[in-house]
Amino acid sequence: MMRSMYSAVSGLKTHQTKMDVIGNNIANVNTVAFKSSSVTFSEIMYQTLSNASGANIQTGRGGINAKQIGLGTSMASTTVSVTSAGAAQTTGNPFDIRISDAGSSSSFFVVSNGSENLFTRAGSFYIDGAGNLCMTSTGYTVMGWQVDPTTNDIKKDTVSALRIMQAKNLTSPPEATTQGICTGIIDEHDTDVTSDAGYTMNLNFFDALGYKYTAKFAVKAVDVEARTYTVELNSIYDDENNNILADYLSQGNNLSMLFGDSGTNVAQDYATLSTEWRTDGFDGNYYAFTNGTGTYYINTANTDGRVYIRDNEGNYVETSDVSISDIYTGMQTGAQINSITAGNPPTINATAVNYTLQFDQAKGTFVSIGGNTNGFVSLNMSILGGKFENINIDFSQAINYDNGGTSTIGMDKGAQDGETGLGKKLGVLTGLSIDANGRIFGSYDNGNTVLLGQIAVAQFANASGLEKVGENCYMTTLNSGEFDGIGTEIQADGSKMSSGELEMSNVDLASEFTEMITTQRGFQANSRVITTSDSLLEELINLKR
Repeated sequence: MMRSMYSAVSGLKTHQTKMDVIGNNIANVNTVAFKSSSVTFSEIMYQTLSNASGANIQTGRGGINAKQIGLGTSMASTTVSVTSAGAAQTTGNPFDIRISDAGSSSSFFVVSNGSENLFTRAGSFYIDGAGNLCMTSTGYTVMGWQVDPTTNDIKKDTVSALRIMQAKNLTSPPEATTQGICTGIIDEHDTDVTSDAGYTMNLNFFDALGYKYTAKFAVKAVDVEARTYTVELNSIYDDENNNILADYLSQGNNLSMLFGDSGTNVAQDYATLSTEWRTDGFDGNYYAFTNGTGTYYINTANTDGRVYIRDNEGNYVETSDVSISDIYTGMQTGAQINSITAGNPPTINATAVNYTLQFDQAKGTFVSIGGNTNGFVSLNMSILGGKFENINIDFSQAINYDNGGTSTIGMDKGAQDGETGLGKKLGVLTGLSIDANGRIFGSYDNGNTVLLGQIAVAQFANASGLEKVGENCYMTTLNSGEFDGIGTEIQADGSKMSSGELEMSNVDLASEFTEMITTQRGFQANSRVITTSDSLLEELINLKR
């Protein structure tokens, strides 16, 4: 039989194989991160009819080349275009991730099918019912590095499944407030500042368990000409509106230990009798006070501060229309009646602790608080229990200006940078994000952003040597290089991950259609060789006729 016929048959087979590859490429033109393949042909072998001979100087004859006839073609290889990246497709889904390679090497996500690690460029992921980051198409878990609980940073060790939504990641621990700041304007003409009660400021803060409290302070004018004021702590309320400061004082504790330094800032002045009242001496255990409307009594046998009237039968009945603060001026929250000296009216101990707030007389800017020019005083909350932290309050930003009779001074938790010392409640996970380095962060409703893990990638010396196993995945071969089980950080070579995007197929339809045309023509030409060889054989057979 004619060798040309068999050569043409091999040509038909190889062109058919090439057409199979082209068809697969075109079929996957919209497959996420698909890498197109190409086919190369090679000669099979040659039949040597005569060997080559060298030149003979003696006879003067030159050399003769070998006489060889080729026996067809075969498929030499299929090459996957791994290093050619597909275009970016924007999806807006934060769990869709596209790898952008910086150099000629290609990076791959590491995924696990439960028994072995595979590799993919298809970054379409989701969170499954167990909280794992998985491939949407196969459910294979995405592998990466976990957070070291001692350092709260990534520990680059053997890759493991990224279980993002595990129980410990659903909440972020609370933090106790450690810093406070007082800012704004004190206007000397503000009637609240010049009143006995003073201008109220609230400081909201958290304990270490995330419970919220409100400390109430009062700013009072002492000498407006000298620009001298006081700041007093009056009460501390918990989130159920219980005054824990009153509870603390009722146990005989000293307020100066909470707000003050060893009592040196305890107000020494006592509340004084109002000009509308006069004292009328003792009546048993009661001391009588009289104004223009009647006589009222304070029981000097106890120090609860209640005011009484005497009815027609001589009984002392608690009154509701007059309070001790009506009789005395300068009353403070938690004030107590002092011990009574016979023949003298009772005095009221102003138990509040204050700091003197001093401003520059010419400029109205801050000078000192409690004599401290650094602007800080401490609210020693730790003496109320281990769940509290001491709070350093910065007054250096307060100013004393004319503001139309209105003060704007107020307190807020946190330092001047607005970030440190704030304190936080228990945070609930509200969102996830992935940065360019593959690090996964959780966002919480208390303002915390916490690192939860990092997606690792694999790189190979010969990425084209990976074996396709379907479902957009590859596995290692002897010619691709091995995966070390740890992987690498994607930014090690300048590459990055883009969240909200997918890599499209790198199939070039124009090239594929051109290859299809040449393949069709090659197949057609080889078929013509067979029909022509058949005609020659037919002529040979016809010689018998």
